[in-house]
Amino acid sequence: MSPAIDTAPSGRQCSSIDPPQSHSGMVMMLALISAIWLLAIVVAGAAEVFESGPGRPPLALLTAIVVPPALFILVYRVSTEFQRVVLGLDLRLLTAVQSWRVLGGTFLFLYAFNLRPALFAFSAGLGDVAVGVAAVFVLHAMVKGHPNWRRRVLLLNLGGLLDFVGAIATGVLTSNSSLGLFAPATPMPSMGIMPLSLIPSFMVPLWIIIHCASLLQLRQARGEPISPTYQRRDTAS
Repeated sequence: MSPAIDTAPSGRQCSSIDPPQSHSGMVMMLALISAIWLLAIVVAGAAEVFESGPGRPPLALLTAIVVPPALFILVYRVSTEFQRVVLGLDLRLLTAVQSWRVLGGTFLFLYAFNLRPALFAFSAGLGDVAVGVAAVFVLHAMVKGHPNWRRRVLLLNLGGLLDFVGAIATGVLTSNSSLGLFAPATPMPSMGIMPLSLIPSFMVPLWIIIHCASLLQLRQARGEPISPTYQRRDTAS
């Protein structure tokens, strides 16, 4: 299976980042699963399932972060239909979505009001803003067909994942849990309590999945002479 190149009857040649035929059944099922996932996270957050409290590690919250991306990779490896859906997603859209990471700058405002510790706020906030701003320039390179657009997409997604590693690490180290080695002396609102719990338990794993989907597309298209824009073939008159 290699959906990297698809020549349409109209004479247009499109790349793997141009969506091929839709898989409506699979897409509908994934949308339903996502809705159930979000609902479950909201209910769990309201029930304070993700709040570990002093003396206990934040296992529930870390599980919520790790399990969805792990399941995504597992299903990708075992389901050919799911692979086709993932590889058929528009890479430009996946990249554009990364621009929303600038909302992570909210952590800096929370720090200004003494609602988040500095170590976490600056690591997560500045990292998210950097990824969000970079996504705009990477998307521009893709649309313009820059020769190095794939390398830029790769660096963007690796940088985005690295930012999450730093944010999760500093979040745990500054938490109220038993692993909060750098927790502030003055207790602050926990990331395990709604609505803050939505960020690590839903938004972070969702964005990690988006990163994974983008990297899988790049891996699939490696070595293929593709472009992120439609190209018309010269036809003999």
